[in-house]
Amino acid sequence: MKHIITALVENRPGVLARIVGLISGRGYNIDTLNVGPMPDGTVSRMTITVPGDDRILEQVTKQLNKLVDVIKVTDLTRERHIDRELVLIKVSAPPKSRSEIIELVNLFRAKIIAVQSKSLIIEVTGTEEKVESFLELVKPHGIQEISRSGALAMARE
Repeated sequence: MKHIITALVENRPGVLARIVGLISGRGYNIDTLNVGPMPDGTVSRMTITVPGDDRILEQVTKQLNKLVDVIKVTDLTRERHIDRELVLIKVSAPPKSRSEIIELVNLFRAKIIAVQSKSLIIEVTGTEEKVESFLELVKPHGIQEISRSGALAMARE
């Protein structure tokens, strides 16, 4: 099971390295990690996805809460939340298969953001399931390159 954890942390040099070191140093993996500053610039918000059971989640959250630079840790896994991922995909697109790829792009409400002579660069935003489904369908056309943001998440009220 994947757990989605958000953390508010002090926006200081070395904080990210300490958090990643703490999690990986205990033998836990990080599937995705996103960090961005909050509007005031003194605090950053981290979204971390960690695979494993509830015991692993408990250990990770306990360890994060012990760090001085961590203000608040929230497990969104079982709470109502919204999560999205942004993916840029460069797909082989010779003229004979472009219309099929464009059809998939429209079906998934994705965007073509660059048209090149032999390829298209496509932007897909959505849940991990939506992204994975899109990737599976364009895979036969030849994926040349992928850049994924990883999960971004926010609790609902």
